[in-house]
Amino acid sequence: MKALLAQVAAFLKGDPQADRIVPPSGFTARLTILSAAAMAFLAVFALALSLSMGRLAADWAGELEGTATLRLPDADAAETALALLQATPGIAQARLIPPEEQQALLAPWFGPDLPLDDLPLPTLIEITEDGADLQGLRARLAGELPGAVLDTHDAWRGPLVAAADRLRLLGWICLTLIAGVTVAIITLAVRASLAANNQVIGVLRLVGARDVTIARAFVRRFTLRALLGAASGTVLGCTAILLLPAGDAVLPGLGFRGAGWLLPLLIPILAALAAFAATRAAALSVLKEMT
Repeated sequence: MKALLAQVAAFLKGDPQADRIVPPSGFTARLTILSAAAMAFLAVFALALSLSMGRLAADWAGELEGTATLRLPDADAAETALALLQATPGIAQARLIPPEEQQALLAPWFGPDLPLDDLPLPTLIEITEDGADLQGLRARLAGELPGAVLDTHDAWRGPLVAAADRLRLLGWICLTLIAGVTVAIITLAVRASLAANNQVIGVLRLVGARDVTIARAFVRRFTLRALLGAASGTVLGCTAILLLPAGDAVLPGLGFRGAGWLLPLLIPILAALAAFAATRAAALSVLKEMT
């Protein structure tokens, strides 16, 4: 562990003589920092989308699990239906939904001043079941309450959960693409910087500098630039997440919760590791081509 910490400290400190090989500024420096910041900013949103869709799918599946709705043809059948449900094994609760609650459910779609008396709203009973024989219940309802419809929510619960799962997968795909683009941009920046310093590298080789020493200087500079840019982009992305309006109707709960806020901290670290690997591979490859 001490040896690893010593290597990290030496890497961060660098070699002043070797660092002179890499220009401290220029378009490659700006390109690396800005691209890492932009990709980290997008990665924060992709990560938030993936985590939020995972929570949303779990919430939908959990809230609708073990619930059903009984739609009656008229209000006169409510007492008979409630008695039948209470006598059915596995039915934990059966509750008649009052008109005021139906109005509250319809208010987001039709407004709070919906005239319920002028609309042919059905009589609804909310059912909570725990291992009930729903097929047998349907058969009893068909015999005793013709026209009653038992809805277990399976017809639309499955597609909603599947859609949330696909959005979560899309978030992880976006993270993978962002990582790939970041590596590609850094690789191009390293190659451009090496090509621009071709003559300097040639002189260093004449005085005995090894390719590993030259590559190490590029690796350190570009890794630290990627770390700086990714850290800045992560801070901006988390700030933007915090500024999102609460209770969004399209993507409710987009963001991080609890310990999930620690996950964006991994983005600069992963960006630095990707930059380290990409820079080292590109530098050694280009230096080999220069021989």
